[in-house]
Amino acid sequence: MADRIRMIQDRFIAVWGQMGSTWGIPRTMAEVHALLYITGEPLCTDDVMGRLEISRGNASMSLRALVDWGIVSRAHKRGDRKEYFQGEQDVWSLVQAIVRERVKREIHPVAAALYEVRELAGVQGEGQTALSEHAARLDAMIQLLRTFDQLASGLVEAPREQLALAADALTKAEEQS
Repeated sequence: MADRIRMIQDRFIAVWGQMGSTWGIPRTMAEVHALLYITGEPLCTDDVMGRLEISRGNASMSLRALVDWGIVSRAHKRGDRKEYFQGEQDVWSLVQAIVRERVKREIHPVAAALYEVRELAGVQGEGQTALSEHAARLDAMIQLLRTFDQLASGLVEAPREQLALAADALTKAEEQS
């Protein structure tokens, strides 16, 4: 039974690591998160290093980044001086934390840059059709990013129960169409 559990955990870790690298997240960071999530118990840095066969530096950097993202927290075991880490177990809280970080690291910087580019187009007058068309395309892209930001804010701020209800409603609407 223990071998089967280990095999399932290893497969999940591999899949999550692959998905993370596809999303632009370091594979090792995703694998550390997967290990902490799937085991459901606090692990120390040595445990993570041994299980994933990674260096102390790689384990420490990944754990620190995951704590910064808010999807791993520090935990202590009574009578043990080592620092332990535990993965967020609620998938909706996990999604909220990931969305919050992705928006902060990706959407906001791109939006800020697009506002700067849009300012270069300035206010258009007669005879500036090409500039006016560029400005309109930039405005459309900025509006799209605003919409993503608003959707993400709603997702991040919504109580867990509302997220589950919204997901159920969307699933049912998809099935009916």
